[in-house]
Amino acid sequence: MSKHYPLMIADQQIEAAGLLEVKAAFDFELIATVETADETAVESALKTADELFSNKQSWLSVERRIQIFEAAIEIMQQSGEELALNAAQEGGKPLLDSRVEVGRAIDGIKSCVELMRNNHGEEIPMNINAASANRLALTRREPVGVVVAVSAFNHPLNLIVHQIAPAIACGCPVIIKPAEDTPLSCFDLINIFREAGLPDEWCQALVVNDLAVASKLVTDARVAFFSFIGSAKVGWMLRSQLAPGTRCALEHGGVAPVIIEADADLDDVLPLIAKGGFYHAGQVCVSVQRVFVHSSIARNVAERLAELANNMSIGDPMLSSTEIGPLIRPQETQRVSDWVEEAISEGAERLSGGNAISQSCYPATVLYQPAADSKVSLNEIFGPVMCVYAYDQIDEAIAQANALPFAFQAAVCTQNIDLAMHAYKQLNASAVMINDHTAFRVDWMPFAGLKQSGLGVGGIPHTFRDMQIEKLMVVRSKNL
Repeated sequence: MSKHYPLMIADQQIEAAGLLEVKAAFDFELIATVETADETAVESALKTADELFSNKQSWLSVERRIQIFEAAIEIMQQSGEELALNAAQEGGKPLLDSRVEVGRAIDGIKSCVELMRNNHGEEIPMNINAASANRLALTRREPVGVVVAVSAFNHPLNLIVHQIAPAIACGCPVIIKPAEDTPLSCFDLINIFREAGLPDEWCQALVVNDLAVASKLVTDARVAFFSFIGSAKVGWMLRSQLAPGTRCALEHGGVAPVIIEADADLDDVLPLIAKGGFYHAGQVCVSVQRVFVHSSIARNVAERLAELANNMSIGDPMLSSTEIGPLIRPQETQRVSDWVEEAISEGAERLSGGNAISQSCYPATVLYQPAADSKVSLNEIFGPVMCVYAYDQIDEAIAQANALPFAFQAAVCTQNIDLAMHAYKQLNASAVMINDHTAFRVDWMPFAGLKQSGLGVGGIPHTFRDMQIEKLMVVRSKNL
């Protein structure tokens, strides 16, 4: 039997605009119905959050916030398998990986506890010249204000943690709009926080299926910080419409490059590269997509990647044996298929995959030598497709890797430390992995898209810091 989720705003008297049916990504089974928000609900949520922040006497103490987070961690640990099953069903990420996501989400909340315990300002030097005599100066960190977050489908629990947990931790009321395809994990997490003792008004969630209503939420002058995870087209558009003074962080996608030199330990790195490319059916913003390989081993590497691809289990994400689940929507399966067929017609050689298994599932596909101007070479595929290109000199590969207007995480595989350092210096990327895949991430490290791939730095500690201001106090006393 499907579940029903009401509007998750503080004012329970507001009526829903309609109902959204949430269906399983794999077999389209109805999982739940979710009440959607209109402008009245958006206004209510913003008004509640703004008034809450404006009344500083109502702010939750750090001690209370820590207590809430610790209680939420305990609840999540007890319900971890249920959270993983729910995330796998709505978003299609295999259960094996959804369990990992739940663990990461719990660790993210633990990180917020440590950040709260160690959050502090600094003393500014005074009494060092005549102008600063008889003064003491210090800073304290305070919440920036109301946070509005728009999230993506591909990590339906952990992305929500990255956006709402730092906000709550530093004392910002937060309103989040989860992806329409995967809102349930978001609602489940907020219910956990509320069960842990968080008052409803501190974290509200809205499912909005009207772009004008969503824009009203994001662009309102009461919003102090806007957090966005999703497509570059939408993210940059929304940023252009923000009210004056609203800070923002944008996380979009990349077209992640890997460079494999002739001396690379292929037995070690190729399974990592395959995992980094096909994990969650390639629906990760730093999935391995473009693999540049020294010409002396390029064909061998491509064939070995294809063999690894062919051996991956594809299908029902609720099974522990599944390695690759569905794409989020049937139209995405069709789009990926169209791009692959177009690349083949333009000269690419298909070494594995290439034919849709069902409306929702597409096989792990390796293309050898696609044309430089094919869609698969120029754009984020966001599907289980990897492209392999041969090069003679590493600077050729670096030039091709840097040629696109996207820059996120990159990788280089070599046993030559000098060559690795050369690639690290020359690659346009916010992070370069040495002898690893581009999708490596732990939640406390900086995570940043450059150029069209994003704005600002993600990662729990960095988001926590961005959602605060540093307020200076200067004390003048003749006794100082």
